[in-house]
Amino acid sequence: MGNSFGQLFRITTFGESHGPGIGVVIDGCPAGLPIEEDSIQRQLDRRRPGQSKITTQRKEADQFQLLSGVFEGKSTGTPIALMIWNQDAKSKDYSHIAEKYRPSHADYTYQEKYGIRDYRGGGRSSARETAARVAAGAIAMKLLEPLGIVIDAFVSQVGTVRLDEDYTKLDLSTIENNIVRCPHQATAEKMIALIEETRKAGDSIGGVVGAVIRGVPVGWGEPVFNKLHAQLGHAMLGINAVKGFEYGSGFAGVQMKGSQHNDQFEKIKGRISTTTNYSGGIQGGISNGADIYFNVAFKPVATIMKDQTSVDQSGAATVVKGKGRHDPCVVPRAVPIVEAMAALVLADAYLMNKSAKL
Repeated sequence: MGNSFGQLFRITTFGESHGPGIGVVIDGCPAGLPIEEDSIQRQLDRRRPGQSKITTQRKEADQFQLLSGVFEGKSTGTPIALMIWNQDAKSKDYSHIAEKYRPSHADYTYQEKYGIRDYRGGGRSSARETAARVAAGAIAMKLLEPLGIVIDAFVSQVGTVRLDEDYTKLDLSTIENNIVRCPHQATAEKMIALIEETRKAGDSIGGVVGAVIRGVPVGWGEPVFNKLHAQLGHAMLGINAVKGFEYGSGFAGVQMKGSQHNDQFEKIKGRISTTTNYSGGIQGGISNGADIYFNVAFKPVATIMKDQTSVDQSGAATVVKGKGRHDPCVVPRAVPIVEAMAALVLADAYLMNKSAKL
């Protein structure tokens, strides 16, 4: 229940943060798709822990093992299974909260729902599960690649440090040029300094990941309940620590009048397009050919190295303080996760659109 995503291009993830490993089964991938293991590993490397001084220092190489569904470098049309074995789990770091509920974690809700919980690193609720999604997303990207679809996500805000430039004015090829993954070096340096300051104080801080999708053809998306923006929202809000999603003009659009906000149509060189793009590339839940852009808000990481009041499983008052290795800010490592989830949505939309008309 709740472990699968997608309809035609469908994934099911499994595993826990401190179990033997995590993995994913991908069903519905068309046969004959070139599967490049290097491109999958490249995406996993962007998400893996221990990659910089502003991320968790857990050392996981996140080397994956391909178990099925690929023969001689191509998909066979049967389920593709990928496994990532955990190498550096330190379960003892969580023994102190075996019977305590950490503030803003899933400890209490999991215990109440299932009557049992894996307290080691949060078990299934841990963001470590997202590595499986990134691996699946890399395969979805291969499906989209021949269509010329490009997905770029980047960090646009950490705490109060915000990148105010419109994405059209940014050089998105520089996203990987710094450890915070912000395509504006001066702003990136301020973000890094804030994350380091927060980490040294034993605290955490939130941020925003922006994303731009270019090259989506007109007509993708399934009204009424599977609108393309609704599927993107579903995907993003299912990522750990996400608190908000907006696309196009988003909440800022409420300050505008219809005469300002409407994207008027024009025809240039035989192609219908719009003069503006407040719609964020989606109208009526269906892509219109313009860039799709959105923002994803991430809360501060719930585990902090400070004393916090809470209760134990009996309801008795207690104090909880984090131990172990944790991200002081999740957004630098969330960038490839956002891209992967967007790719999974689009792969599904692509396959569904192929069956929409003769």
